[in-house]
Amino acid sequence: MNNMFKAVLFLSVLSIGIIQTTHASEEKKTNDYMPSLITKTPLEGRNLAIIIVRKTVGTIQRDGAVKHEIRDIYSEDPMMLMRSVELVNKEFAIIAIANNYWR
Repeated sequence: MNNMFKAVLFLSVLSIGIIQTTHASEEKKTNDYMPSLITKTPLEGRNLAIIIVRKTVGTIQRDGAVKHEIRDIYSEDPMMLMRSVELVNKEFAIIAIANNYWR
């Protein structure tokens, strides 16, 4: 696979959102990293947005080697990094709305 295809694949996977279907017997107990979208400050909201994006990628792409291979691609491509920032911004916008923009 060429680098551009991998990069497009990565962004496609990120944009899908969390899609996970498992049988109850296969489910593992996980920490609830997002008990609420309500945060005390915008900085906490931004940090939550980053966590959401990271957890989404981790949920969709469970193969660590593939994640690191793709990370090597977008870490050297400024446009790919900007696309990653856009995903965090979209999550942050949702969190900001949920927090009534911290007013």
